[in-house]
Amino acid sequence: MLLPAFVFLAFVQVTTVSVDPVFNDDVLGLIVFKAGVRDPGNRLASWNEDDDSACGWDGIGCDPKESNRVTEIVLDGFGLSGHIDRGLLRLQFLRTLSVARNGFSGTINPNLTSIGSLEVIDFSENNLTGGIPYQLFGQCGSLRVVNFAGNGLTGHIPDSIGSCSRLVAVNLSTNMLSGNIPSGMWALSELQSIDLSGNLFEGEIPNGFGSFDHVRVVNLRGNHFKGPVPKAIGSCLHLKVLDLGENSFLGDLPETFRNLQSCTFLSLRGNSLTGKVPDWIGELRSLESLDLSANWFSGEIPESVGRMPYLKHLNLSMNIIGGNLPESMADCIRLSSLDVSRNSINGTFPYWLLGHNMTGQVLETAIEEHNHAITMPISRISIVVLDISSNNFTGKMPADIGDILGLEYLNMSWNLFSGSVPTSIGNLSTIKRIDISNNHLEGSIPHEIGRCSNLQILILSHNNLNGTVPPAIGNLSGLQVVDFSSNNLSGCLPKELTSLSGLIYFNVSHNHLEGELPLGGFFDTIDESSVSGNPWLCGSVVNRSCPAVHPKPIVLNPNSSVTADTSSSQNRQRKGILLSVSALVAIAAACFIILGVMIITVLNIHVRSSIARSAAVARALSGEGDLSESMNPDPSHGKLFMFEGSASFVTGTQGMLRKDSELGRGGFGIVYRTALRDNRSVAIKKLTISTLIKSQHEFEKELLPELDRCVLSSKVQGALGYTAPEFSCRTVRITEKCDVYGFGILVLEVVTGRRPVEYMEDDVVVLCEMVRGALEDGNAESCVDGKLQGMFPSEEVIPVIKLGLICATQVPSNRPDMSEVVNILELIQCSSD
Repeated sequence: MLLPAFVFLAFVQVTTVSVDPVFNDDVLGLIVFKAGVRDPGNRLASWNEDDDSACGWDGIGCDPKESNRVTEIVLDGFGLSGHIDRGLLRLQFLRTLSVARNGFSGTINPNLTSIGSLEVIDFSENNLTGGIPYQLFGQCGSLRVVNFAGNGLTGHIPDSIGSCSRLVAVNLSTNMLSGNIPSGMWALSELQSIDLSGNLFEGEIPNGFGSFDHVRVVNLRGNHFKGPVPKAIGSCLHLKVLDLGENSFLGDLPETFRNLQSCTFLSLRGNSLTGKVPDWIGELRSLESLDLSANWFSGEIPESVGRMPYLKHLNLSMNIIGGNLPESMADCIRLSSLDVSRNSINGTFPYWLLGHNMTGQVLETAIEEHNHAITMPISRISIVVLDISSNNFTGKMPADIGDILGLEYLNMSWNLFSGSVPTSIGNLSTIKRIDISNNHLEGSIPHEIGRCSNLQILILSHNNLNGTVPPAIGNLSGLQVVDFSSNNLSGCLPKELTSLSGLIYFNVSHNHLEGELPLGGFFDTIDESSVSGNPWLCGSVVNRSCPAVHPKPIVLNPNSSVTADTSSSQNRQRKGILLSVSALVAIAAACFIILGVMIITVLNIHVRSSIARSAAVARALSGEGDLSESMNPDPSHGKLFMFEGSASFVTGTQGMLRKDSELGRGGFGIVYRTALRDNRSVAIKKLTISTLIKSQHEFEKELLPELDRCVLSSKVQGALGYTAPEFSCRTVRITEKCDVYGFGILVLEVVTGRRPVEYMEDDVVVLCEMVRGALEDGNAESCVDGKLQGMFPSEEVIPVIKLGLICATQVPSNRPDMSEVVNILELIQCSSD
């Protein structure tokens, strides 16, 4: 039974093929091709082997004139990989085979051109390797387009390519092909486009280009061709694009090139061409892009450049061209990109870009209209790229540089420009990059630059710019690179810079900046080298702690008015003179010193008088004399005396101890007021511990130190608020830091208008503690004397308050010397002036 069944199936299959062989060849070939392909995106899902026709499948095209046979396979960008299988050879009516931008690998099938109808082969941007098969071009009677660009092909171009006489386009770019251009290539008289760029071809190019009568595109960029530029290229009168860049061509530009009147793109960049830019270059009136950069051209830019009305891109950079930029270039009204960097060009900024010369005179041009020359003003050129860097330009930047319409890239670095940065630069709303580094610019960075909303790169380094960094730069949300290094900038870096979320490079090294680095964002990871050379900057990045006192000028007007919130404030009439807190402090310091001298003098007189009186009292109490002798020198002068029993007092001993005679109580007894026989008043203390002391010697040995301590404590209490706390500690040495403490309290008293210690109904307010607490809460301004009526700069009064608190710190070693305090006050005073 099995054998008859097999015979029957075989018969059915043969019968089916014989009935409809046309459709089965196309379907079968494509299904075999699909079987060798990886299709992760399932783009070939419509390819069904059960279908009678492939005409409805994705990527497949059929020709009704050819009985609906498959004539096109276009699978560009389908994400396919694998090998290009020989199953496609069954499609005998195929004219176009394009599988560009996929991941096919392996080698090129040499039998592809056996499909006699094949006209287009496009295997570009895949992973093909190996060489180009000789047989591929051996039977290519119908082949017109070959594109193997963007693969990994190696070897030489087979000379058999010359047999493909119908070829109009050959693109073998971006491979690793090498050797010379085969002689057979020059036999392709129908060739219109040849692209061999990005390979390893070498040698000289023969004059075979003269046979390309119809060629429009020649691209040989990025090879190793050498020798002179072929003169025969000038006979390709239909040539529109010629790119011979990045080779090793030598010599001058062939004069035959002046015949390329249809050429719109001409590039010879990156060769070793010499001589001058020829004056006949202006005869190429159809040119839209001219690139002669990175050669050895010398001389000056010819005036004839201005005769190319369609010129959009001009690149003459990296040569040794001198002279000035010709003013005739103002006639190139379509110019959008100008790069003359890295030459020796001098003169001033090309003012013709703004439609006028450097004196402001409007430029004019002549145009033909109805066979008559008409003179009219030159309009401003809408240029996008302007690079005149690394030349010898001098003078100032034009004040109306912001009027260059559409400018996106501005590079004026490494020149000799002077003056200031124009404020109109803020009008460049489309600018993305500004580089005016390495010039002699002065003045400040204009805050108007914060209006350049599209700015990404800002480089102003190595100039003489001064002033502060504008906070408005923080508005440039797209800013990525900032370089202000090697200038004379000062002040603090604005906190607004932390809002630049896209910042990847920031350099302000070698300036005179001060204060704390901004915290947050990019500045948390900024490199130390980016802020070095600023000795007054502080923060963790520079390993320098920020001082607690920042001497800043403070100007206050206690008689002037202040503008308060819009909800409740009104203007008040200002009168009086302006005084600074620093001046008030200096005046108060002088008064404090004078008052101190007066107090010390009075105390000295008082002490001497007291000593004399004490001696006289002692003698009187002991019966040794009267008070009239109390001022005479005596061995017992200045000592304390005890007495017991009765004494010759006016009121008597018991009368002296009456309650109404009590002056006060202390730790050693009660003090009473009484009078001697001559009616002089004295204070007598009745010691509560007198029974413990048996003699004068014992009294002086044990009690006097306690009395001294008690007296010192009384003095401290009497000067509460001014006296340093170490006065109450016997183990601490009394130094000039005690005076600094008192001065600090005085500073706070002047600023706040309050006493050092104030006794309230239910509380005692210590000035120093109150001010310190307000400062820690960020509300120090509330402590300022209300008589000032708020007329003071809040950002300047804080340093004076901090100075007072530092002087009045509890630890003596943490207080500054008085000389340091004076220096700070003088600095504040000078800054205020």
